[in-house]
Amino acid sequence: MKLTELLTAPWAIMPESLREIQQIYTTHLKGDKIDLASVEARLGRPLANEQQRYQVREGGVAVLPIEGVIAPKANLFTDISGGTSAQMLVQQIQSAAADSRVKGLVQVIDSPGGSVFGIPEWASAVAELAKVKPVVTVSDATISSAAYWGGSAANAVYLTGPTVQAGNIGVYARMTLSQPDPTSVEFVRGKYKRSAINGQSPSAEYMAYFEAQLDHLYTVFADTIAQHRRVTVDDVLSNMADGRVFIGQQALDAGLADGFATVDDIVERMATNPAQYAARRKAAFALGGLPSTTAGALSAGEPPLTEPVLLGTSATLEGTPSMKPTREQIAAEAPELLHAILAEGATAERERIQAVEAQMLPGHEALISSLKYDGKSSGGDAAMAVNAAERSLRTAQANAAAAEANKPVGAASVPTITAVLPTAVDQAAAAGVDKTVPVEDRCKAAWDKDATVRAEFSSLVAFTAFTRAEEDGRARIKRG
Repeated sequence: MKLTELLTAPWAIMPESLREIQQIYTTHLKGDKIDLASVEARLGRPLANEQQRYQVREGGVAVLPIEGVIAPKANLFTDISGGTSAQMLVQQIQSAAADSRVKGLVQVIDSPGGSVFGIPEWASAVAELAKVKPVVTVSDATISSAAYWGGSAANAVYLTGPTVQAGNIGVYARMTLSQPDPTSVEFVRGKYKRSAINGQSPSAEYMAYFEAQLDHLYTVFADTIAQHRRVTVDDVLSNMADGRVFIGQQALDAGLADGFATVDDIVERMATNPAQYAARRKAAFALGGLPSTTAGALSAGEPPLTEPVLLGTSATLEGTPSMKPTREQIAAEAPELLHAILAEGATAERERIQAVEAQMLPGHEALISSLKYDGKSSGGDAAMAVNAAERSLRTAQANAAAAEANKPVGAASVPTITAVLPTAVDQAAAAGVDKTVPVEDRCKAAWDKDATVRAEFSSLVAFTAFTRAEEDGRARIKRG
């Protein structure tokens, strides 16, 4: 591909980056010698024009740096633009797939994007590798446009910090009209062969054709992101692929990244537990944030996600899992999330049990025990249950006491003693005892004097009580 063809073709890149490249090549195409040292001086940075290869780190994790503008081949273009060859990327990915030392791969991306040529092949190579070995993309500065196209093919995407830029998803092209040559006349067959001839403006038909080409590339781009992030194409078009640049947490809220982590963090995690990155993550959108009503799954309380479809087809995406993830899927795809959920659940359960135990009342131990371990009763539920049980118990006790109590009696005549009273009473009456003397003194005198009285009553107290009852009319002596 000629430089002129590459520069005028559609790009998936931040527009300012493409303008910078075009300015450099305008000088080159005019025949002026390109001094790489002066280019570096003008840019204020060295040109990263040495093609990077992956390095295998501890635990068999390969780290592949991807920097600068991504273009189809490693040639003068990448020498000048300081970028990465998409062709070389594919070779590195395929090499990692065949390398027995490599247990997983981390793509470390700092790129504004690049040409659309070679990017689908790079993304496809990453997706194929991710099926057999865990692949994670980490950006430490910028992961934009075409760089995100290939970066999102990994099973997970992370940013190293809150200032990392992501997104700018879209397609850009610039049409440059050639000046008419007064010494020649252009003749064209095929109305779409040239944008304009002899210095004329492009026709409406050609402009529509040119935009249709961009639409197609944009559709392919959006379809691919939807597959990579396991969301619908509508979500991509509405929330991710409108050309915006998202910074840090904004990128997470938009579903472009799965979290914050450094390259060393991901390498260590992958070396320790590669299975956690063996399955593709699904983009999670922030509550109340950017997603549409068909946005990707949330961690809790999520609405069911409709199956994503390719634009222009009715086929659902291959490999789309059940919309209700299993514990095993969560453990494989998001072990940190599973650990956090389990820890939060254990804490909540302990607090619930403690709240139930606080409602304990004596006599209701069995009720409290059953509520503690039913997995659902709260402290409030336990309080109401214990109060109800206590009211029921007290009502039953009151009813039982009422049933066992003596029935009240009305006014009645003085009872008649049916037993023959002791003869000692008759003897005391016959003796003419002075009743003006207190009954206690009289009974004491009779008790001490008469052995018969002592024989008839068990004690002085009993004799005194009987005498008082007889004198008060509460007892009547039956003679005989």
